[in-house]
Amino acid sequence: MTDRLNVCIIGSGNWATTIARNVGLNVANSHLMEPKVNMYVYEEYIDGRKLTEIINTTHINVKYMPDYVLPPNVFAVDDVVTTARDADILIFAIPPTFVSSCCKTLLGKVKPLAHAVSLIKGFERGDDGQILLISHLIMRQLKIPCSVLVGCNLAHEISNGNFAEGTIGCRDQKYMRILQDIFKSATFRVVVTDDADCVEICSTLRNIIAFGAGCADGMDLNENTKAGIIRRGFLEILQFVDVFYPGSRLATFFESCGLSDLVTSCYANRNRKLAEAFVKTGQPLSELEHILVPGHEPLGPITSELVHIMLKKKGLEDKFPLFTTIYRICTGVYPLSRLVETLRFAREDIYHPNHIFQL
Repeated sequence: MTDRLNVCIIGSGNWATTIARNVGLNVANSHLMEPKVNMYVYEEYIDGRKLTEIINTTHINVKYMPDYVLPPNVFAVDDVVTTARDADILIFAIPPTFVSSCCKTLLGKVKPLAHAVSLIKGFERGDDGQILLISHLIMRQLKIPCSVLVGCNLAHEISNGNFAEGTIGCRDQKYMRILQDIFKSATFRVVVTDDADCVEICSTLRNIIAFGAGCADGMDLNENTKAGIIRRGFLEILQFVDVFYPGSRLATFFESCGLSDLVTSCYANRNRKLAEAFVKTGQPLSELEHILVPGHEPLGPITSELVHIMLKKKGLEDKFPLFTTIYRICTGVYPLSRLVETLRFAREDIYHPNHIFQL
């Protein structure tokens, strides 16, 4: 890789804009990277002006991050193909519902040796009704490798210069150092592993536990109970990955993508907020979603449904009592009181495909 690498960002929301600041500053100071970074922006008008024009003249994304200035080498582009066609590294930071259509637009129009990175916290529903990881969807549709960056990282805290951490699950060894260098900053610590599936599925499963934590908050349960939900949830995440994504490494769960992202999500996450309101108001989840998180799809209830489908196919619902209970609370089958009962009576076994051993 003697030529300079070109980086683009597909997306312009809070997370995409936050990462664009890090990427823009890092590539401008790298002898390996082209300094210009294209950022795809869905065109819209703000006070009569195009958003791309505002960003390119003021270097401020007034729609999503109005209090932060982008580096001058980040350029807003209103066409996704123009944004991506010369890129060696394509950073995806768009809502999960738009990934498939975006990839269809880009198919055959990106470099054949390009490398994608998904910053997307979510998933697609596969044809079999089960979870399809976003990185797998991108690889399937664009025919290029796709790494992932997730972790305990709230966009506004990173933009404010607060310390935060992220984990990259990298699928190409030659990109490990490159990806770390373009994302990190003095206050954003990035660790790289090749355990990409584990990194990504952890960020998906934590949404279920965050919903359970929100239910506990809505019932005004104490911090000890919430800690029990987090502990049991972490245990079931370990079990789930071992069953459905065998070969993952235990150490990955203790990176930012695992334990710390889980804990943060149980205190500061839209799924937690939704669950708390669900308990306190008694309104249906479908109504609360439009009120509390407009424009976003809270993934806790949906994730619990897809996970339940996967567990049921293997006859494992009773081996994952917290996952099962949260799903049945979401669907109205169980009363809220079952949440604490599940913590009280769950067996302390770790289930593995071939054996069970006591903790």
